[in-house]
This record gives sequence, C-alpha cells and structure tokens, in this order.
Amino acid sequence: MAAGFTGRAAGVRSAAVAMAVLSPVLSVAALLVWAALPPEWTPEATVSPQTAAGLTFPAVGAFLIFHRPRLNMAWLMCAGGLAAAVSDLSQALMIRAAADGDLLLAGYLRLPVALGWAVCGAALTMVLPLYSPDGRLPSPRWRFALWLGLAAITADLLRRVFRMPPPAAGYPFPKVIPNPLQIPALAPYAETVSLIAWTGIYVSMALAALSLASRMRRADHVTRRQIGWPLLAFSGYIVFLVVGAYVPGFMWAATCWAALIPIAVAFSVMRYRLYGIDTVISRAFVAAGVVVVISAVYFGAGALSSLLVSGYGQVAGVAAALFAGAFFQPLRRALQRAVDRLLYGAVGDPGVLAERLTQALRRGDPAEALTSVVSVLRDGLAVEGVAVEVADGEPRYVESGRVGPEVREVPLIWHGERVGRLLVGPPGPRRFPAAHNERVLATLTPYAADVAHAVRMAADLQRSRERILTTREEERRRLRRDLHDGLGQTLSAMAMTINMARLSLKKSPEAADELLRELHTGMGAVTGDIRELVYGLRPPALDDLGLVRAVGELAGQSTPPAEVEVEGDLSELPAAVEVAVYRIVQEALTNVRRHAQATTARIVLQRERSVLRVLIADDGKGLPEEHRAGVGLGSMRERAAELGGICVVNGESGAGTRVEVMLPLLTAREVA
Repeated sequence: MAAGFTGRAAGVRSAAVAMAVLSPVLSVAALLVWAALPPEWTPEATVSPQTAAGLTFPAVGAFLIFHRPRLNMAWLMCAGGLAAAVSDLSQALMIRAAADGDLLLAGYLRLPVALGWAVCGAALTMVLPLYSPDGRLPSPRWRFALWLGLAAITADLLRRVFRMPPPAAGYPFPKVIPNPLQIPALAPYAETVSLIAWTGIYVSMALAALSLASRMRRADHVTRRQIGWPLLAFSGYIVFLVVGAYVPGFMWAATCWAALIPIAVAFSVMRYRLYGIDTVISRAFVAAGVVVVISAVYFGAGALSSLLVSGYGQVAGVAAALFAGAFFQPLRRALQRAVDRLLYGAVGDPGVLAERLTQALRRGDPAEALTSVVSVLRDGLAVEGVAVEVADGEPRYVESGRVGPEVREVPLIWHGERVGRLLVGPPGPRRFPAAHNERVLATLTPYAADVAHAVRMAADLQRSRERILTTREEERRRLRRDLHDGLGQTLSAMAMTINMARLSLKKSPEAADELLRELHTGMGAVTGDIRELVYGLRPPALDDLGLVRAVGELAGQSTPPAEVEVEGDLSELPAAVEVAVYRIVQEALTNVRRHAQATTARIVLQRERSVLRVLIADDGKGLPEEHRAGVGLGSMRERAAELGGICVVNGESGAGTRVEVMLPLLTAREVA
C-alpha cells in the first residue's frame, strides 16, 4: 500500500513537472514563430496575457503540487497555463500556415486557438479566484458566479468556432483566413452573442474578485493577509484588462500583471509572511500617487513657465523641478495618511494616535498616563491586549485587554537606559495588522518610554521620601540614644566625679588629683563622641577643604586615580548640594574600584547658571546587558531626586560606564 501511494505521488509530480516544462517551451516556440513571420503577416502585438500565463502559471502550479499534491488550485494553474501556451502556439502556427498559403490548415487551427483561450480564461480568471486560497468555494451561493462564467465563456467559444470569416476590407493580413466550421445561419446573431457573452465574462470575473473580498470580510487576521495577495492580483488584472480592451496601449500592463498572479497565489497558499500585503498596497498606492501628481505638477509648472518666460527653456525646467520638489514631501505624507486610513480605519494615522496620547498625558499623573498609553497602543495596534511593565515602578504592570502567553516584547529605552518593556498580544480582528503596527510602535514607543520613566521616577521619589522620613526618624533615635545612653551617662558620671573630687580635696588631695585625672580622660572621650556625631551629620572634608578639594582627595585615593575637571565657580553651593555631590562621587568611585576593572577614570564638575552637572566616567568593562540597580546606584538616584535632579547611569558592555548627574541649584537652595 505504501509503495502504491509512493508511486502515485511520483506520477503526480512527474505530470506537474511535464506541464511546467512543456508550457514554457510552447510559449517560447510561439514567440519564435512570431519572430520568423513576414512583416505583412506579423500582428501588432505578439505578446499577450496568455503568453505570461503560459510562462508562469504551470511553473508555480508545479511548485505548489510538490508541496500539496491534492490542492486543486495548483492543477488549475497548470492546466490553465498549458491551455494558454497551446492557444498561443496554435495562433502563431495559424498565421504561419496562412503566410505559407495553406489557408485550409490555418482555418482548422482556429479550433485549438479558441479551445485553449476558453480553457485558460475559465480556469485562471474565473475558477481560480473563486477557489482561492483554500481550494473551496466561499459558500454554495457562489456557484452562480461559477456557472455564469462558464456559460458566458462557452457561448463566446461557440461563436468563435462557428462564426463567419470577416470581410477582406479592413482585415489586418493580406488574405482572409477561412473558417471550415462556419455556420452561416448564425451570422445575424454573432454580435448579440458576443455582447452578451463578454458582459457575462466581465461580470463573472468581477464576482470572482468579490468572492475574495467576501472571504476577507469574515476571515481572521491571518487569513485576511492570506487573501489579500490574490485579491490584489486579480483586481489589478481585471482593471488593466478592461482598460486595455478600450485603450490597447494599456494591454502591456495587463500582460505584466498576469505574470504576477501565480506568485500572489503562491504567497497566499503557502502563507508566506515575510512581506505584508498591506505594505505592498500602501507603498504601491503612495508611489503611484506621488509619481502621477509630481509629474502633473512638473509638466504643468514647466508649461506655465515656458509661457511666462518664453525663450528661456532652462529657466522653465529649473522652475518646474523646484516646484515639483516642493510638493514631494507634503504630498507623500498626505498620501500615506490617506492610505493608512483606507487600510486601517480610524486608527490608521500614527500621528492622530500620538495626538490622542499627548492629550491623555496632559490630564493625569504618571500612573494614569501609563493606563492611557496602554489603551491607545491597543487601539492603534488592534491587538487583543497590550501591557507595559516598568522596572522598579509603581504600578509595575499595567494591562489593557488580554495579552496571552504568546507576546511580542518591545524594550522601552529612555536616554539609553532600559526602563521597562512593552508586551504586545496577538492581533485582533482587523484587515491588515502587521506593517501598520511597525509604524505605530515606532511613533508611540518613545511616549511609552517617557511615561515609564516618569512612573519609575515617581516611584523612586515616593520611596525616597519614605526613606528620608525613615532615615530622619532613625537618625533622631540614634542621636537620642547616643546623647542619652552615651554622652548623657558620661556627663552624669563626670558630674559625680567632680563632686567626689570637691569633697575629698581637703582630706585627701592625692585622691582628688586622681579623680581629676580620670575626669580629664573622660573629657577626651566626650570630645571624641561629639566629633563622631558631627561627622555623621556632614563630611568634615567639605568644611575643611571645600567641595573641589574634597572631591580631589577622593579622586586621589581611588583606584585607579581619577582626573578631576572643574568648570565654573563652585565656592558658594548650597550645603545640601555639596553633600549630595560628595556622596555620589564617593559611591561612583567605589563602584569603579570594585566592579569596573578600569585603567582610567574622569570626574567633571560643571556649573552653569542654575544647574550643576556632574560626570563620573571610566574606561572599564561597562554595564552588562541585563543589569539591575543595586543599593549604590539606587542611593545615587535618591540623593539626586531629593534635590529635584536626575542621575542617569549608562554604558555599553566593554565601553565603560558613565554616571551623569544634573542638580538644579535654585531648587536645591529652596530645599536646603
């Protein structure tokens, strides 16, 4: 049984390969026959949509048969393409026989020409779109379109087979090719039959394209993109074919478009998603619109300039080029917005979404703004859910809809620092989601990163305030304990020692002297305790040396020693700013010594009118790709935030680390 199945599969593939090879060979043979005809027997157009069908459809059909042998659409493509090639070659041989004088043979060759045309037209322009992309009709009611097309093309086939030869007057060739199968009694009805048949053919082709549109309206997002390829291909072919019937110069466009139909069908059947159909449509419409309008503007401006400055053709050309160039960018943006709205509906313009988001951000605090960001992103992306996760933020996670297990992760980067991530759920029911999503993400992700940073800063500020309160109370408790249990007890003991020395001064001077020595020693201990209390409140180096020399002392004691650069006057800074800068530099140099493995380090203190900027940079190993802020980095950010400033730590792996601090001096003075 397995051997029989393998044999049938091999036979199927062999038949597909035979048609894929035979059809292009017949088409090429037809072209060679056309090329060898005498000039008087050569028609104006020797290449038609049938030629493109014979060259491309069987090859693509065979490719599909190799992947899906039971796909009836693939066999339709092979059969239709082969019929087109047979019709093309038969027509070329018919003209060749007539040119050689064998008019009877030429007349009988009319039959394969008409049969090949009918089979090709029915299979490729009617049946194939009705059965795309899954090989089944959309519903039983679409059988009407199928039977209408088959009846119409059969009627025109019979008219071609049995019609009377045309009169010699106006005939394009030297001799009239007879029809040995003619039926003279049908001659009065030929024009009526042709009109009715071609009306039915065009209507059935339009219905076939509408069947694809009907499928798209009810399909999910994946199937919509799948159907979009054949819908675009067949619709474009119908438009060019109808236009070419009235304006023969456009028939070349129908020929080129016919060659693209099998490729579009293959994209659809194989669910090939490298390029979104919406991207193709969008770029095609925008490019075509820009070319048409810019060309009209160029030639119009050139003609007008020629009339106004006659005799100066170069001036007119330059003026036309400048005028057309001025229109290019505004026109491209306007066309892109129009196509976006056509493809994606009311949320098709990322600029409109950005404006909505801006208005929402103005009305709420960072936490509410994050909810607005998630809602606008979900509307713009048309997905089932969107979530934003903020690193060390409050709230940490905000979700709109249902993200699901299979999510797309987009990092949120603020000034080189990762502040969170955007989680995008599966697409919802919409026409074309993919390419538009990239533009929406590119437009709105910076807003999301800004809001995530604001949420993070608000959370840091709240935590800083809580830590400030906690630290203040702990410091008060420590001072109370040190003063009460340490310094208070020591002073009480010293008071008792003084009383004892005073009482024993007359009776035992030696004992009083010993007590006074102990009192002196205790005074030294009290002095040390007081000094420790003072040093805990403010680094003594700031009072002894000033900020610049104190930072220089830290830089000299660091490993490796750091170079200090000072710009501006730092002599009258608020005390709170001096302490914050000293502690931040101290912590940064500690990190350089412990983690950076650097050979050089640099400290820059730059004072502007109302801002103090601090930079600590090294040439070490930098920050790892996945890193979390520890206690030291957190304390630096908190000290900057306490004074209304910011502290940003960044650095790529292997490129060193930079700690950048900005402290607003006016705000710092008010806080101080």
